[in-house]
Amino acid sequence: MPKNDRPLGRGLEAMLGGMEIPVHSEHTQVVSGNTNIRVESIEANPYQPRTRFDEESLAELAQSIKTYGLIQPVTVRPVGNGKYQLISGERRFRAAQLAGLTEIPAFVRTVDDALSIQMALVENIQRTDLNAIEIALSYQMLMEECHFTQEELAVKVGKTNTSISNYLRLLKLSTPVQVAVRDNQIAMGHARALVPVEDEALQAKLVQQIIKDQLSVRQTESLVKSALEGTRNKKSKVKITLSDEVRNAQTALGKKLNTKVNIKKDISGKGTIQIPFSSDEELKHILDVLQ
Repeated sequence: MPKNDRPLGRGLEAMLGGMEIPVHSEHTQVVSGNTNIRVESIEANPYQPRTRFDEESLAELAQSIKTYGLIQPVTVRPVGNGKYQLISGERRFRAAQLAGLTEIPAFVRTVDDALSIQMALVENIQRTDLNAIEIALSYQMLMEECHFTQEELAVKVGKTNTSISNYLRLLKLSTPVQVAVRDNQIAMGHARALVPVEDEALQAKLVQQIIKDQLSVRQTESLVKSALEGTRNKKSKVKITLSDEVRNAQTALGKKLNTKVNIKKDISGKGTIQIPFSSDEELKHILDVLQ
């Protein structure tokens, strides 16, 4: 699987080709492709409904941007004098500032050109040189910018709803996995196999093994299955000490039901309450008390 050293964010540039696409309507609209814009030239959107951002989450995203760059461009509109206003991507914009970037990739559009974005993306999304992450980002942009439902998007691009879902799931994967797909180090099938793995550290470990051992998709599925089973077994073997409050509740409930009650918890905090009985009469007594 050859490595590809293309810059991040190439997906939108490839789809729009860096061209200006005129759309004839009552007012001519223009869409420009993905381009780098100086951070100091971008201002926040005063109508942004989200006013609070988690500082820890921003710091994590900033560190990811330092390591891998900004994968998904922000969307801006020109406001004159060489300035731009954010339309979407304020969290990414703030993290890029935090990471010390002086330029970031941006998709420039006028405020009323949803139709031209739709035309450009739908026309070019079928390009064979786009990787799975670029396609997924394109689908996401069509849904966000043109307000399509997943079902409407499937019709627009001539794909099944399942196919759209499979691409969008890739965007839930950690950045290292997305970068591996982008750089053609792993295929979409490998990435899809990693979706059930919620632990990002484990995702990163598995993707390294996939690349190192040149595993097939089927081998990757087996690897993920073994890893998840190992994780579950490890969790089940961890002994959880109940708090005094829970143990007191366990004792009180046992006395109330006149039987031994056993409360078990796992490392995630989930658990069960076990109430044994030895006869139908004892079960009826327990049910009557609980009711």
